[in-house]
Amino acid sequence: MRRSEIKDGDAEAALAYLCGKAEMDSSFFYKFNIDEESRLVNLFWADSTARMDYACFGDVLAFDTTYRTNAYKKPLVVLVGVNHHHQTVVFRCALLIDESVGTYEWVLETFLDAMMNKKPISVVTDGDKAMCKAIKKVLPDTCHRLCSWHLQRNAFTNGHIKDFSSIFARCMFMRGNEEEFEKVWHEMVANLGLNENRWVTEIYGKRKRWAEAYLRGNFFGGMRTTQRCESMNACLNRFLKIRL
Repeated sequence: MRRSEIKDGDAEAALAYLCGKAEMDSSFFYKFNIDEESRLVNLFWADSTARMDYACFGDVLAFDTTYRTNAYKKPLVVLVGVNHHHQTVVFRCALLIDESVGTYEWVLETFLDAMMNKKPISVVTDGDKAMCKAIKKVLPDTCHRLCSWHLQRNAFTNGHIKDFSSIFARCMFMRGNEEEFEKVWHEMVANLGLNENRWVTEIYGKRKRWAEAYLRGNFFGGMRTTQRCESMNACLNRFLKIRL
């Protein structure tokens, strides 16, 4: 009874629309999976323009999943990059059931399938733990950078000490080498009494993914944050509203 009620519902309509796009555009790519009850779980699509753009400008990806303004409150993932005019280009979109490691692995593996297995040189993310684990497994040789804006905001939230966030930013963007970074960092921790701060300890362990001293020499196309993803979210918000 339930299946007969949703036969012509949103999932069927979405798949029918994408099927129609694929019939009109031979390079249009879409893929989906279903659960044991034949319910739509994850949906991925990329048109011919996106695939062509990735072939030219797919060295750097920005990957974020903060957007949830659809009626089902599911993450709509937009993966973007930057072209030779420093303009944002969209490489693909995916509507996901959740934000688990397995789901992100499916997204990345499907993405590589759509893009002829061309792997990016570097990826910029907001630091989501599940996302990081998936990237490490599917793209082990890709340089993974954490969003500087998110880190600075977290530093302000977790430091609770005057001047910590400003010194943290200086450590993040300093032009020195690794030894100079280590010296400034340890002096900051000692002077501000942050030896027992859990967040400071954890973020220091990830320093090779956010400190310029360790990232120097890697190509990021001028991107340090996932702001381009968030700008796309703001744009999409004009067209997608939560309606039940």
